[in-house]
This record gives sequence, C-alpha cells and structure tokens, in this order.
Amino acid sequence: MEPVFGSPPLASPHGGPQKTDIDLALWDAAKELEASFLSEMLKSAGIGETPGSFGGGIGEDQFASFLRQEQARNMVSTGGIGLAQSLFEALKEQSHESL
Repeated sequence: MEPVFGSPPLASPHGGPQKTDIDLALWDAAKELEASFLSEMLKSAGIGETPGSFGGGIGEDQFASFLRQEQARNMVSTGGIGLAQSLFEALKEQSHESL
C-alpha cells in the first residue's frame, strides 16, 4: 500500500489499523525531522544565499532560513524522499517496545 503523505502510512480504508493520537504525533514528528534534514541539505546546496551585489542584503540573509524551512516542508508534503516513512516506522516500533 502506498503511503498517503500528510497522514500516517498505516491507515487502510478497508478496515485496517486505526490511527491513534500517538501515531499522528509520531507521523508529525517524522515529517518535521525530514523537513529539517532537507532544509540543511538545501542550505548546503546554496539555496537561499545572497547572490552577490544585487541581493537583499542582511535582511535577506536573516530570513533565508525561514524560506528554506518552508521549501523543505513543502517538499515533505508532496512526498519528500521517504525519510519520514522510515522515521515513523522506527519511532512507532520504539514506542511499542516501551509500552
């Protein structure tokens, strides 16, 4: 079953496992971790850097991280790189072991 991005990848419309509050919280945390990772990768790639003499100056530099973070969140909401799925499954497994 392909995951539906934006909701935990475990719900089945055919009577499968139900989403719990813990699953939703874990899924949100996994998506946010993937977004943070992607934001750092965008930073390393030079996305948001001031383009020299025609840049926006110090103001642009200060807000570039916000732009990168929102771009990363948008990437995650449209499928991302699959890191959120792996993180969710690992976090879910750990939460069941601790119960």
